[in-house]
Amino acid sequence: MEPIIYWFREGDGPHSDPVATNDPNRRQKPEARGRFRLVGDPSINDCSLSIKEARLSDSGIYYFRVERGPNVKYNYRDKKLNLQVTAEKPDIQFLEPLESGHPTKLTCSLSLPCDERHPLLFSWAGDTLDEMDPGTLHSSELTLTPRPQDHGTNLTCLVTLQGAQVTLERTVRLNVSYAPQLVITRLSQESFTDLNGTSLPILEGQFLRLVCVADSNPPATLSWLWEGKALSPSQRSAPGVLEIPRVGVRDGGEVTCRAQNLLGSQQVSFSLSVQKGPPPCSCETEEQQGSWPLVLTLIRGALMGAGFLLTYGLTWTYYTRCGGH
Repeated sequence: MEPIIYWFREGDGPHSDPVATNDPNRRQKPEARGRFRLVGDPSINDCSLSIKEARLSDSGIYYFRVERGPNVKYNYRDKKLNLQVTAEKPDIQFLEPLESGHPTKLTCSLSLPCDERHPLLFSWAGDTLDEMDPGTLHSSELTLTPRPQDHGTNLTCLVTLQGAQVTLERTVRLNVSYAPQLVITRLSQESFTDLNGTSLPILEGQFLRLVCVADSNPPATLSWLWEGKALSPSQRSAPGVLEIPRVGVRDGGEVTCRAQNLLGSQQVSFSLSVQKGPPPCSCETEEQQGSWPLVLTLIRGALMGAGFLLTYGLTWTYYTRCGGH
């Protein structure tokens, strides 16, 4: 007796309509008719299943059942088929580039075959939506007012096919243009102290290295000014760096870093206060050199006194011993 084969969808019992069977007395699931069929030979234990024109709604888990006579009835639940039907991802359309502070409409759409008639549920997700009304995030259209901090973040559109238990998604990385927002000047690359609005004291003759950084998109052009007059950058490849090998008194004054791109500009300033250093070390050396003659005079006088005493002593000894003779 040839076995009877049934293919069921997970969750359907043996009395439900199968998606495919060789039992002529059983009705096939309407959505599977003409597309799901057995292609193997059950007499040689071949229970192969063929699916054509697969739909997203076909995604799911399937198992097969074998019946042979009144006594053999077995469900092969340990040999399940996990079917995943893929489709084109949703498409997100909007006018680029995004500009900070300017509302922009984004549209999410999904193209499906004509036989895939499922209600679509749209939703949006991303860090840029944290401050938006959640009620506006369940539509195919989204009005977004980007901020500078949204640059480089991800925005995702999710489309759920109701009844098919399938969700498709598309993610885009936001490219937000914005004017310079933060300009910082500091003494060097390693320093984290912002000089904006401060007074920087420095000794005359010292080496000074200033670094200016700005947060903007597209990157801003950086320039330096002293008392309102433009300065040439120390390195053309690094216009944000200004170096003064030996600071002079005339270098004191207001120093400004300006950042500018197509969307705007911003500048910060601080005061450079040049202070005179201590007298050069050469003065102390001259004083030390000027004391040497006095030392030599004292030594010479001491030697002359010692010679006089020695001569006097020898003369006295001579006359004392030899005078009586």
